[in-house]
Amino acid sequence: MKSILTFSLIYILHFNSFSQADSLAKKSAKEIKKATEIPPLKLKLNEDGSHFFQITFLNQTWLRFNENNPGTTLEGDLKNHTIDIGLRRTRIQMFGQLSDRAFVYFQFGQNNFNSQFAVGANRKVAVFFHDALCEYRLSAGNQLVVGGGLTIANGLSRFSQPSIGTIMTMDVPVFAQATVDQTDEFSRKLSVYAKGQIGKIDYRLIFSDPFPIASNGQPPITISTQANFARKGHNKQYQGFFQYQFFEREVSTTPYMTGTYLGKKKIFNLGTGIIYQPNAMWKQGLTEKDTVYQPMVLWAAEAFLDVPLNKEKGTAISAYLGYFNYNFGTDYLRYNGLMNPATGINSTVGKVGKSGATFGNAYPMFGSGQSLYGQFGYLFSNDLLGENGTLMPYISATYADWNRLGMPMTVYNSGINWLMNSHKAKFTLDWQNRPVYSEINGTVKNSGRRNCLILQYQIFI
Repeated sequence: MKSILTFSLIYILHFNSFSQADSLAKKSAKEIKKATEIPPLKLKLNEDGSHFFQITFLNQTWLRFNENNPGTTLEGDLKNHTIDIGLRRTRIQMFGQLSDRAFVYFQFGQNNFNSQFAVGANRKVAVFFHDALCEYRLSAGNQLVVGGGLTIANGLSRFSQPSIGTIMTMDVPVFAQATVDQTDEFSRKLSVYAKGQIGKIDYRLIFSDPFPIASNGQPPITISTQANFARKGHNKQYQGFFQYQFFEREVSTTPYMTGTYLGKKKIFNLGTGIIYQPNAMWKQGLTEKDTVYQPMVLWAAEAFLDVPLNKEKGTAISAYLGYFNYNFGTDYLRYNGLMNPATGINSTVGKVGKSGATFGNAYPMFGSGQSLYGQFGYLFSNDLLGENGTLMPYISATYADWNRLGMPMTVYNSGINWLMNSHKAKFTLDWQNRPVYSEINGTVKNSGRRNCLILQYQIFI
């Protein structure tokens, strides 16, 4: 905990030094903001700009202190805690409305690039296409758009297809991207889809061809009495997402859904979504030679509120509550640690079970069962720090009742955004408290809790 306090003190001193230096400037906050506003990198393809091609860049740098799970090793040495630096996301987006009806979108980049991400592999091959899709508007308005390609467009929920450059919390609730890196490519699948807005209803219908589990780059998991993704057979996936927009309509130019509008829109939506794939999972039957196939059925219901409180001052609130019901088959459970800072586990101290690696910052993020996720944030007035921007503190919590755990699991986060130029330039300080589990002879047991503190710097243009 001394390291956590030191880290926080360094951040506060850094913040104050910048505030004192910048307060000497004579220009007003509005004048400085106008002078430093970066125009979009946008090429007009016609006179009124309705046809265009645009490029954006995003980088999220993390400085992190993590209290490791029991038995964690880093390059062979036992480590109770780690301090690491990494690129959580580095992205380039290229998209354009090429005609009244034709739209194209590409995203290129990498995720989770720290010193340990490629142990035993090649650290120079992490960059890949996240998205590559084409769309065609069939209706005169936005009622019906069809598209296809490699895309994150899917069913389930808002945070299953999040705009990571505009999220309020430091990171998204990754468990909402339910099959991430199992039968998809960082939540993207090869799909064809129809989407649109009819009145106040926003919808997405997706038909996907998921990747086989054998191509996810991880060692195969031996078939057992607990379900896992089947390594034999190939079935298509069916998805749908629907939401009712009570106030303003959200723009759906790209497949990604905004995290918070920072008081620029008045949004209240109720949504629901589903993902279904027959025979997606398998498990051992009554005998070792008997294989049982099971469907994957995932659905969710959610409410999203993002509204201004005082437009003149710029204050606003953002809130989300979602219920997730996951059926990955009998007792499915999978650990995951975001940009894991460690590389292994000492079997005499910690245990690795069939549900995945438990070292570093991993916890049972996915499972068959039910989960609730909620978040709330308050945006202070836009002149709170003068020309230095404003602050937006937040809290979030995950409550999961995964069948195999036999006990509820909770993860808590709280943090604060220093919005120097809205989402375009911001610092985020985030604290997480997560559970720790040990898995011995197939039985998962709770063995305490651990903390993690992260300072993120985001540039998004």
